Amino acid sequence: MKIGIVGGTGDIGEGMAMRLSPFFDVIVGSREADKAEQTCKLGSETLKKRGLDCSLKGVSNQSAVDDADIVILAIPFKHLDGTLGTLHGFENKIVVSPVNPMEKRDHFVFVPPAEGSAALLIKRLLPKEARICSAFNTIAANKWKALDEELTYSVPVCGDDEEAKREVMAIVNKVSKLQAFDAGPLAVSSMVEALTPLLLNIARYNKMRDVGIQFR
Repeated sequence: MKIGIVGGTGDIGEGMAMRLSPFFDVIVGSREADKAEQTCKLGSETLKKRGLDCSLKGVSNQSAVDDADIVILAIPFKHLDGTLGTLHGFENKIVVSPVNPMEKRDHFVFVPPAEGSAALLIKRLLPKEARICSAFNTIAANKWKALDEELTYSVPVCGDDEEAKREVMAIVNKVSKLQAFDAGPLAVSSMVEALTPLLLNIARYNKMRDVGIQFR
């Protein structure tokens, strides 16, 4: 299976790529293909030092969409509309949103778009044939890149396409000790996205770092 990461040279995308590439063919996209290639070179070297084989390829964001079976949108919410407006070819592909619409004021605030969530905005922006799921929303960027640490979090997955949701949950369950949970339809994605500013506030006011969630 080929997984493309749009925005794969950012903190979240880079860590995701290294965590996923021992199990899947990962295609790292960027606005600058050279930057993606360099990220993949460094990522491969890092994993090989840990005795892990991997499959990483750096390309443009458009090539990451074209070449992948599943596309992860690892981009900040403020760049979502602009980035997707430059890309095409999402028809019949599973598209995963870990995007959280929020702002840092005197505390972190959930600021959803008119559609109600970033995932629902993506659904509006992309062709109707795209199979949208939300996942990975509550995992801190620092944790993706902390390769020596196990990820022991629960991951809610939302989506209206049941087959696509099952495939995304299977990917989640491959990574470290993550455990996927079916959180329901895409309409529920606003509840999941709102957890991230909550977790950041809890971390801030309780002097904690990289707070996550577990369902037991």
